[in-house]
Amino acid sequence: MRIRYFLTCCALCAAFTAVSAQDREVIAGIPVNYDESKTGDYKATLPDPLVMLNGKPVKTAKQWYKKRRPEIVRLFEENQYGKWPAQKPPLRYDIKTDEGMGGTAVRKQVTLYFCEDKSQFVNVLIYLPKDANGPVPLLLNLSFFGNSMASGEEGILPSSSWDSRTKTRVTQQAGGGFGGGFGGGFGGGRGGGMMTSTIQSLLKEGFGFATFQYTDIDPDFLGGATLGVRSLYLKPGAEEPEPDEWGSISAWAWGVSNIIDYFEKDDDIDATRVAITGASRLGKTVMWAGAREPRVAMVLASCSGEGGAAISRRNFGETVAHLTEKTRFPYQFAANYGKYAEDVTKMPVDANMLVALIAPRPLLLQTGTTDNWSDPKGEFYAAVEGGKVYRLLGKDDLGTTEMPAPDTPIYHTLGYFMHEGGHGNMPIDWEIFLEFMKRYL
Repeated sequence: MRIRYFLTCCALCAAFTAVSAQDREVIAGIPVNYDESKTGDYKATLPDPLVMLNGKPVKTAKQWYKKRRPEIVRLFEENQYGKWPAQKPPLRYDIKTDEGMGGTAVRKQVTLYFCEDKSQFVNVLIYLPKDANGPVPLLLNLSFFGNSMASGEEGILPSSSWDSRTKTRVTQQAGGGFGGGFGGGFGGGRGGGMMTSTIQSLLKEGFGFATFQYTDIDPDFLGGATLGVRSLYLKPGAEEPEPDEWGSISAWAWGVSNIIDYFEKDDDIDATRVAITGASRLGKTVMWAGAREPRVAMVLASCSGEGGAAISRRNFGETVAHLTEKTRFPYQFAANYGKYAEDVTKMPVDANMLVALIAPRPLLLQTGTTDNWSDPKGEFYAAVEGGKVYRLLGKDDLGTTEMPAPDTPIYHTLGYFMHEGGHGNMPIDWEIFLEFMKRYL
């Protein structure tokens, strides 16, 4: 029952927008295509990750790491996600350590501060196997929920969320719903426990688990740039970042990088073996975090769709135009991204290149058979096209150009799994994630 309850709430929260958009013919006045015969020939204009801007081919790993990879990162920064600040804040944190999970785990609660006055922060909940003989690998979960909703234990520090109506940081209480729009998040008080089974399974296999509510870091609504961490770096008098500077997805990914900074200071965590996972817009976030932050050892991206792992040049489901329409999610990306709403063929990047940036590290793309809005085929084809970089670097690509049947995982270094069902995580997905971690982490 607990897993089923978690699935229900996750589908409501993580998939709130995607589910409401499924199979509608028009979203925000923009037509939606679900006809495979009208997707167009994406290959005709798809940029090649192994051809540099000067037209020269990339033939060696050295060329990839020294020239082409930095070039692609810059293109994504300037044209899609936005650059995050060159300098991060000094590592400041408070830590509380005790027992968890009925005495089977070491429970740590770490509050990371992003500024000297401690007004910008994130609470990270961590569980580690109690009897570990040394530093352990760990799964970092980007969550729509407050931390106590994950474990349900007493004594969990409350998470917080920025309220779109009052423009204030609101402490989440038990049973709390969406506070001021989608970015409100679920409750962060007691009464949760939706991920207890997953946490226990990870601990049993020798893995740690960490989670944080993404809106601790930056709001998830229009006009929120002056409130969260992005406000620390705005130019005087500005209310929005520059057109090539970070949107909220890049800010959430920046938060992941800061959390890894802490992991490197924790003797109980092997910071060289950190996997990250997130669903929907947080699937987009973990894709960018893995691409931008080379210390991420593994990416498990759930239903990231358009703006994530799905090929933009494939006109199916959500498009750049839908994402950047002024009443929807333009704030999640660099303002420059909107320039390509009318003609995505002019974009210098696409999802195959995002996949390539994670190589040679393990990457699993997880989708759903009925998640048309996120285009499962578009994600698969991005992995097919990005797999050439995995091969260049001596790792396995998908090993096929044919989509696998539902519930048939591809456990290669570049992996793919499509459950029967829609947007978000199913119980089987967590089993697949654990198996993937056991094989590669």
